[in-house]
Amino acid sequence: MESPYAIVGLGNPGRRYAGTRHNAGFEVVDRLAQQWSAAFAGGKGEYLVATAHIAAGRVLLAKPTTFMNLSGHAVQGLTAFYRVEMERLLLVSDDVNMQLGSIRLRPGGSSGGHKGLEDVIYQLGRDDFARLRIGVGSERMPPDLTGFVLEPFRSEERSVIDESIALAAEAVETWLESGLDEAMNRFNRAKGQPDGTDA
Repeated sequence: MESPYAIVGLGNPGRRYAGTRHNAGFEVVDRLAQQWSAAFAGGKGEYLVATAHIAAGRVLLAKPTTFMNLSGHAVQGLTAFYRVEMERLLLVSDDVNMQLGSIRLRPGGSSGGHKGLEDVIYQLGRDDFARLRIGVGSERMPPDLTGFVLEPFRSEERSVIDESIALAAEAVETWLESGLDEAMNRFNRAKGQPDGTDA
């Protein structure tokens, strides 16, 4: 059987963390699930999973039920159970070092200090999987970012993040339909830059 695609949004479970900066990844997979009429249910591990059948093939949408810094347990369990090939895995996470409203796709690399990505890399024993990062940074960030990423977006930021979540969902669909290079060419830009400009 052909490997499914797997899109894993990173975040913290529970109502307390809904709408916070650290949960931007959850918001992207929630949006995709809504668009594809796919419902989340408990998986065979520490994650919720929804299955969609689209033109590109079978797609798994997943949200770890662990906390952010243990995300790797969920991703490792998901990829092992469904036999997901690394080139069909896409991680979606927030990035506090990127401007609010920007998105960026990469084919692999380091965690960039993101605890969730760091644990995924550790648990998988590799970093050659695609990731899509959503900018959640602010000009008014405090020195200690631990609390900052667990805060909800300010009311004036909500429309900006909603726009970038929609753009990120479109980027995922492009990745599925046309591949990573095409998605990177189209979507790797800072907010306000024209398409095709790498940020």
